[in-house]
Amino acid sequence: MSLESKLAATAALLQTIAAEHPDALLANSYGAEDMVLTDLIARLNLPLRSFSLDTGRLPAETYDLMQKVAERYPSHPVAVYFPDTAATEQYVNLHGINGFYQSVALRQSCCAVRKLEPLKRALAGRSAWITGLRRQQSPTRQDLADKQYDADNKLWKFSPLLEWSEAEVWQYLKENQVPYNALHDRHYPSIGCAPCTRAISVGEDVRAGRWWWENPETKECGLHAKASPLQSPV
Repeated sequence: MSLESKLAATAALLQTIAAEHPDALLANSYGAEDMVLTDLIARLNLPLRSFSLDTGRLPAETYDLMQKVAERYPSHPVAVYFPDTAATEQYVNLHGINGFYQSVALRQSCCAVRKLEPLKRALAGRSAWITGLRRQQSPTRQDLADKQYDADNKLWKFSPLLEWSEAEVWQYLKENQVPYNALHDRHYPSIGCAPCTRAISVGEDVRAGRWWWENPETKECGLHAKASPLQSPV
C-alpha cells in the first residue's frame, strides 16, 4: 500500500473509533508515531482526547515537546498523569534511584510504579484506547492487530499506524511540519525515560536503545500486554 492509501485507512479507522468509542483516549508518549496521530486527530477535528504519562524521569527534550504540542493543538489538550508518590518513594528507598539496572524484575517493577499504575487511572471507565504501535518496531509486536481486546485493562485497543513504516511516519511529519522530539535528530528513534534510553548506531534495530542491557524479548514495560485480536469482552 502507498502512504496515501495507508493515510486514508488510518483516517477512516480514527473516524470509526470516534463514532463507536467517543470516550477513547490516545496514549501520547510524544514519540514520532504519537505525533502523527495527534496531528491527524486535530486535522480531522475528532472528539478524541489524549493523555501522557510523566514518569518523573523523562528527558528535557520530551518536556520541551510537551509544551510545543500544547501550543500547537490547544483544542486537543493532553492530560498528564504522574506516578503515585508513596509507591515511587518506596521503590527508590528499597532499590535505589537507578535500581532498575540490577535486574529485569526490578526494571519491570519500576515500570509498574511509574507507568502501569498511572495508566490504569488514565484508562479507568473508558471503552477504548489508541496507541502508536507499529509492527516493525519490535519482535514483541509482530502479532498485533489494529483492533484488539485488551483483557488486562478491559477495553478495546486500537493501533491505527500498525502497518506504517518508519520512513512513512517521517514523511508525514516532515510534509506536515509536525513538531517532534529533538532527540530523534540525535539517533534516538525510540524514546522513553532518560536513564533507560540511549542513541543507536547505524544498522541497529530501532528499539535497540531502549533497555539496551536486556534481551529483545523482554523489552516491553508492560503497557502493551499481549492482547487477543477481535476477542469480545467477557
